[in-house]
Amino acid sequence: MKQDEPIVDMITHFIDIINGIKGFDRKFTNGELVNKRLRSPSKDWNPLRMLIENTKDVNTYPLEELYGILMTYELNNTETKEKTRRSKEEMKEPPKKKIALKSTNDE
Repeated sequence: MKQDEPIVDMITHFIDIINGIKGFDRKFTNGELVNKRLRSPSKDWNPLRMLIENTKDVNTYPLEELYGILMTYELNNTETKEKTRRSKEEMKEPPKKKIALKSTNDE
């Protein structure tokens, strides 16, 4: 997986590869597919991968549920990065000066 590749693209690519291999009469167990899927994300995904491996039985864990978790993690991670980026940009801007104007009407 490329560093900034969206998880949906990674899932699509994975499914295409697996379907191509299945065309040669190769059978995969659910556990094999889940393990292969967990190995492929980049290092940014290590905490989530370790959590899933340590808390779930990957041999019986549904692949679709794994996809849902990966997409949710990516969405939350993207939102967090965007908020952090905006906060840093706001901190770089100098404070805006405010002035008060008084109006008089000379008639």
